[in-house]
Amino acid sequence: MAQKIDFEAFKTISPSEIKPLRVLDEHGKVIDPDFFPDLSDEQIVELFKQMLWSRVLDERSTKLNRQGRLGFFAPTAGEEASQIASEFAMEKTDFLLPAYRDVPQLVLHGLPLEKAFLWSRGHVLGNEYPEDLAALPPQIIIGAQYVQAAGVALGLKKKGAKNVAYTYTGDGGTSQGDFYEGINFAGAYQAPAIFVVQNNGYAISVPRAVQTAAPTLAQKGLAAGIPGIQVDGMDALAVYLVMSEARKYSVEGNGPVLIETLTYRFGPHTLSGDDPHRYRTADEEAEWEKKDPLVRLRTYLDEKGLWSEAQEEAYIEEVNEQINEAMKKTEQAPKQKVSEYLQNVFVETPPTLEEQIAKFAAKEEA
Repeated sequence: MAQKIDFEAFKTISPSEIKPLRVLDEHGKVIDPDFFPDLSDEQIVELFKQMLWSRVLDERSTKLNRQGRLGFFAPTAGEEASQIASEFAMEKTDFLLPAYRDVPQLVLHGLPLEKAFLWSRGHVLGNEYPEDLAALPPQIIIGAQYVQAAGVALGLKKKGAKNVAYTYTGDGGTSQGDFYEGINFAGAYQAPAIFVVQNNGYAISVPRAVQTAAPTLAQKGLAAGIPGIQVDGMDALAVYLVMSEARKYSVEGNGPVLIETLTYRFGPHTLSGDDPHRYRTADEEAEWEKKDPLVRLRTYLDEKGLWSEAQEEAYIEEVNEQINEAMKKTEQAPKQKVSEYLQNVFVETPPTLEEQIAKFAAKEEA
């Protein structure tokens, strides 16, 4: 089947012509049948369930954090279409390089949920991944995952693998040097990488319009000679379409693609002290809540008779049980010791550190 999107045209498009691609409007109505993705009704229901799973996980993670049972957490509510629909378009053998807000994609890609919880708590076991999981732990350094993705993508190309490396950053990440270095390197070597910019309007508290004068973030791909496309990040079907089409294009040897998703985080940047009410207005938040990606896709499914309130209630109960089981495993993990921290610093432990390890080990065994 021919591709629905001409990515080559986006290499030379005028920045003023870059507009967000949409499939569903805010009322769940199909506004562009030509761009409707090749998904069955059953697949769209599964996509919605994964998005609902992510919303429940966000709500529960927030509560667990407030209870002191989780550590670092970056809320994801509002970004389900951007995150989950993009992951839904990928293969398990594609290599994921997530940022710290991209834990839902990481779990859906194959990371056991208890591992994600352990990572939040700063436990070393949260970074020990299954051998068949094509992913790295979430990157905390802003934009660094773009450089890593370029390198992984080049490796895939050299191996002749029919896979891509894909990564995410926020709008603020596009102002980091690593962002341009990553897309430029991948473009120069025609490496199969998909770079997603989740434009939620703020780099913590800094509005997007303040941290870059570029009218769109998608157009930043033009400087590196790669396609830059913008999509309505609250429209799951549009995000899926763009991501799946970008994957086909990249796997066929055409090089990387930069995708800007226009989305919004309903909560704070992280639960580590950020208060969004200090820099966002109630009117702005209300306008974005009308675009809720779950409401949009749920309305579409409801009108087709594919989803019901009873199904949703039952599924939410199922997800909560999954979270309870994962949290139980998390809290059963062995407590970390200072001696173990020190043992993990070097591959070959120097004598001076060996002395400290022995000292702490003796205290821990006492």
